[in-house]
Amino acid sequence: MSLLIGTITYIPIILLILNFILAITVIFLERKDPSSTWAWILVLFFIPLFGFVLYLLLGRQMRKKHLFRWEGQKDIGIDKLITYQIEALEKNCLDFTTDTVEKYKSLIHMNLKTSDSVLTQDNDIQIFDDGTKKFESLIKDILNAKDHIHIQYYIFKLDNLGNRIYSALKRKAKQGIKVRILYDEMGSRGLRKRHFKELLELGGEVEVFFPSILPLLNPRLNFRNHRKIVVIDGRIGYIGGFNVGDEYLGLNKKFGYWRDTHIRIEGSSVHPLQTRFLLDWNQASENNIDYSESYFPAIPKKGNVAMQIVSSGPDNVWPTIKNGYLKLLMDAKRYIYIQTPYFIPDNSFLTAIEIAALSGIDVRIMVPNKPDHMFVYWATYSYVGQLLKAGAKIYIYEKGFIHAKTIVVDDEASTVGTANIDVRSFSLNFEANAFIYDHIISHELAEIFEKDIQDCTELTLEKYENRPLLIKFKESISRLLSPIL
Repeated sequence: MSLLIGTITYIPIILLILNFILAITVIFLERKDPSSTWAWILVLFFIPLFGFVLYLLLGRQMRKKHLFRWEGQKDIGIDKLITYQIEALEKNCLDFTTDTVEKYKSLIHMNLKTSDSVLTQDNDIQIFDDGTKKFESLIKDILNAKDHIHIQYYIFKLDNLGNRIYSALKRKAKQGIKVRILYDEMGSRGLRKRHFKELLELGGEVEVFFPSILPLLNPRLNFRNHRKIVVIDGRIGYIGGFNVGDEYLGLNKKFGYWRDTHIRIEGSSVHPLQTRFLLDWNQASENNIDYSESYFPAIPKKGNVAMQIVSSGPDNVWPTIKNGYLKLLMDAKRYIYIQTPYFIPDNSFLTAIEIAALSGIDVRIMVPNKPDHMFVYWATYSYVGQLLKAGAKIYIYEKGFIHAKTIVVDDEASTVGTANIDVRSFSLNFEANAFIYDHIISHELAEIFEKDIQDCTELTLEKYENRPLLIKFKESISRLLSPIL
């Protein structure tokens, strides 16, 4: 009995020693950003052992060969065009349809080099800033499909909206149209392949991105596919912030009206969007999709909007979307409008925004007033508050929840997609954004931003500095943890 008591006495000391060893492992064996390292050390210190379990699930930088099966795959359908455009840009002989496109040739070159992002200049784009209109358009396009329907969402719920879409997909599958659905397991918690039994029996296919080995056991938990992509017949594409669920129609009482931004594309940029879907599908499925002309049909000229589809993720050598954001900020001359649900920038992004504001550029940032993740909300509040001193204008969206991920610069260039301004989107999640070089579309996005200001409260420096002590405390704790949120 005395031996047992003596052993129990030493347990706290053993735990402290073990925790120290684990902390040293974090510091020396993982090459992390210093701020992220310190955040994890705090977690390990205050939550011994359990903190290390969290680290194993959320903090490890696993080798890519253990994460991905798409390395070395051929870039389906567009590899020769990528090489041609890079060489033409470097020789200054690539034809640009407008002066606006040419002005951003250095950003275009970077996206080509780091993300294989083909430039296309013949697109027609329709902007949706309301879920009802977006999903009405999507269901209509699904019902008009002639060959195939490829759907990829981070969150796919089989609620009222999800079942409307599912019913349309089953209807098309009965007609012999090939239907494929790819969803992320973490984002679509509770959804299983068996829930698509009727579609599968009709010849449809469903795959899950990075599924768990066992329930609640997933060593790839921290690496999520956050993309929202739809491609229909290789001719129509959708990309943006909306997932599938009733809350995206503003039907969730907690969030109220859901303000998001999505675009519908007709034109040659549907092909790189298709490529992105096929690569993601081939990673997730044993039934690979091979190149077929039916997936990349000839597309007649639909418009004159120039754009690139840019992908990023932990499989990339470079943080491509983050770098694209930074280049937009660096090229701004008159204004920068940013809408994001989460604003937890790293030092490089924060410095770029501060320099722009201090240089006299009209910097405006819009974030929500309704948190869906408490720590993220208070960390966001901390960072936007800091920018007030540099002269940025901060708007807190009050009508509901703003989930849009858009940046507009000078009525000339803009980006719409899935990437938030935080460490998760910049380095952990698989994201996709459209980078658009067009005066009309960028001006329309700027007008949407200015319209949204009417539903905002401006956060002034005086209001921020007079915030209660409790809020300051919440901000401080959240900011310490921000590198791992």
